[in-house]
Amino acid sequence: MIVITGATGTIGSEVVRQLAARGEQVRAVARNPERAQVPSGVEVVRGDYTDTAAMAAAFAGAEAVFVVGLLGPEFVDLDRALIAAARDAGARRIVKLSAIGTGDPELGPVGSWHLPGEQVVRESGVAWTILRPSSFASNTLSWAQPIAAGQPVPNLTGTGAQGVIDPRDVAAVAVAALLSDDHAGRVYTLTGPAAITTHEQAAMLAVVLERPIDVVDVPHDVAREHMIASGMSAEFADGALAGQAYARTGGNATVTGDVERVLGRAPHGYAEWAWDHAPAFLTATPA
Repeated sequence: MIVITGATGTIGSEVVRQLAARGEQVRAVARNPERAQVPSGVEVVRGDYTDTAAMAAAFAGAEAVFVVGLLGPEFVDLDRALIAAARDAGARRIVKLSAIGTGDPELGPVGSWHLPGEQVVRESGVAWTILRPSSFASNTLSWAQPIAAGQPVPNLTGTGAQGVIDPRDVAAVAVAALLSDDHAGRVYTLTGPAAITTHEQAAMLAVVLERPIDVVDVPHDVAREHMIASGMSAEFADGALAGQAYARTGGNATVTGDVERVLGRAPHGYAEWAWDHAPAFLTATPA
């Protein structure tokens, strides 16, 4: 039994799909299981990270667990508890989804949010693997409505390049680590094949969609105001924007070979992801 938390999210849902395609026994944990869309044969259970008993039940009988915590300073203790619950349930392997730059003081507060969870998993006494992916290619799905409306897409990172990664590659590495002890004790920094800017992503996507895509730089104060208005705490907004500033000054222009080392192939580039996801942009309607 392999238990996947965050099973309806960007990475968790893809981990579920890839494991199911291999014929593995999978249990997907979701806050709202009735809304979960999973492959046939996948068990779906209700799980709320704040409900210790429910999470213990979800992990019961697990051989391996994929841990996707909630990002933010207010969720640090929940991340620790989630990993401890997986360990206490008897899981032999724990794979934690973290983030690129974790532990780098130059990244600011956001760079510390995954550290307590990483520490707990390292000290868990079981085979562990930590995944630190770069910016997801799928983040640009948020551009679909502006593009449909003929509006420019927002840019918070200026000319800073990032090793943008296809979430399918992150999931594939997670699957490899969940199925084998060969990756125990490893921290993988997962990136795409090249460091690219927001403007370069927009240009690639414009080729795929056969329409021009303009980019507009969003000032820090405007972005902060929008984030807080959408319900984010000031502490979270400031931490997230510090991360964007880090990328803007070139701090996240990292490219590694970890995906190829694990999977035996090169990671997908952003253009390939864009071709595969073009329908999501072409069918979008203006907000």
